[in-house]
Amino acid sequence: MRSNMDAAEYKHVVLGLIFLKYISDAFSEVHEELKKDKTSDPEDIDEYISRRIFWVPKKARWDYISNNAKKPEIGKIIDDAMDAIEKDNPSLRGVLQKNYARPALNKQRLGELIDLIGTIGLGDKESKSKDILGRVYEYFLGQFADAEGKKGGQFYTPRSIVNLLVEMLEPYKGRIFDPCCGSGGMFVQSEKFIEAHGGKIGDISVYGQESNQTTWRLCKMNLAIRGIDANVEWGDSFRDDQFKDLKADFVLANPPFNDSDWGGELLQDDVRWKFGVPPKGNANFAWVQHFIHHLSPAGTAGFVLANGSMSSNTSGEGEIRKNIIEADLVDCMVALPGQLFYNTMIPACLWFVSRDKKNHKFRDRRNQVLFIDARKLGVMVDRRHRELTDEDIKRISDTYHAWRGELKDKKYKDVPGFCKSASLDEIRKHEWILTPGRYVGAEEEEEDDEVFEEKMKKLTSELSKQMEEGKRLDEEIKKNLESIGFVIK
Repeated sequence: MRSNMDAAEYKHVVLGLIFLKYISDAFSEVHEELKKDKTSDPEDIDEYISRRIFWVPKKARWDYISNNAKKPEIGKIIDDAMDAIEKDNPSLRGVLQKNYARPALNKQRLGELIDLIGTIGLGDKESKSKDILGRVYEYFLGQFADAEGKKGGQFYTPRSIVNLLVEMLEPYKGRIFDPCCGSGGMFVQSEKFIEAHGGKIGDISVYGQESNQTTWRLCKMNLAIRGIDANVEWGDSFRDDQFKDLKADFVLANPPFNDSDWGGELLQDDVRWKFGVPPKGNANFAWVQHFIHHLSPAGTAGFVLANGSMSSNTSGEGEIRKNIIEADLVDCMVALPGQLFYNTMIPACLWFVSRDKKNHKFRDRRNQVLFIDARKLGVMVDRRHRELTDEDIKRISDTYHAWRGELKDKKYKDVPGFCKSASLDEIRKHEWILTPGRYVGAEEEEEDDEVFEEKMKKLTSELSKQMEEGKRLDEEIKKNLESIGFVIK
């Protein structure tokens, strides 16, 4: 498909078919079970709804699509299938792609793609237990982000960054909100975190908003395939906040970096700007204040921002940052390594904000901020992209949890070059700049005797060479002076 359309177009073709295959697999498995049960009707829609399985009409089932894959009208057959699924499943209305019949889409290639996807088991119990679909979907999102380059990050946050945010915030219970949710990665990882730690999925409520309609569709599909019941709305979070009254226990987000076209000129007197009016040419501190506005009295937020947010003093940003720091809302700052993102080379950091640093769940952290410099961590997965390893994520999150007083077997201590617990007075001395490198200092070099011996040998050898060279030069100077009548005794 790459020969006649770009990744921004064909990602919807591929992901739409993967979604259709998944719900059809799940439906067919239950359909077969019901056929064996003489007391049940395999064509009764309620039998599927009660099992939280999407109802798939006859002409939308994968075997029907597959049997017609080589027909020239296959595009219209898929569009009709998507339309029928939406009509019978209200939660999917307005979500599925329905333009497979368009002339620009090569129908022979489409038929071949259907054959290829038909070889992958996605929605049956065995595949679900291995999260085959989740892994396939995540792989494609990542690959499309890479292929799309700059625009890719609009719908995909690299998994290692999502993992780190979730591991640090530990959203076990309560309301989770992402007002720029992209393809829903924060929600998926939150669910995985709860499952991995033996919690109950029903203990969290998920809320999200996404301004890009096609990305919103991807998010709805991404959550639907995992059975995550989420309140995800389409609309601009600044000008059309769909959750005005929501106070979340956790905010996890990766907003667009340094967005200059956010409509700030229309929102100068907004109730959310408690710490200062954000500049019209940069949305960074509009996002920060939007997140804070939506936090519950004991809520915490973790979000990605461009590095400039930690030190910029232009257009009043420094004053807004100072006011947020003086309100004692900043809990932790993490400097990230470069090349983590698919869509930008702009260096990034993580902010962690807490409404209640006296929080009874953790130790009293008032008037303190933890700084972590993680710029040296991560491994290159290809020539352009870096990833944080599981060990890196554990090291950073454990440091934060130890500092918050959560870990019984690990006491927090400052590590030169990596982490430092700083007081508000120290931050004031640095003029409210939040760059971790300013606080953590230089890394201490530990040398064992062997390394020391090696260095001494090298140094002695260098000195010896220099002395020999010095002697040679002395002799040469002496000879030159003698040749013009000066004799040195």
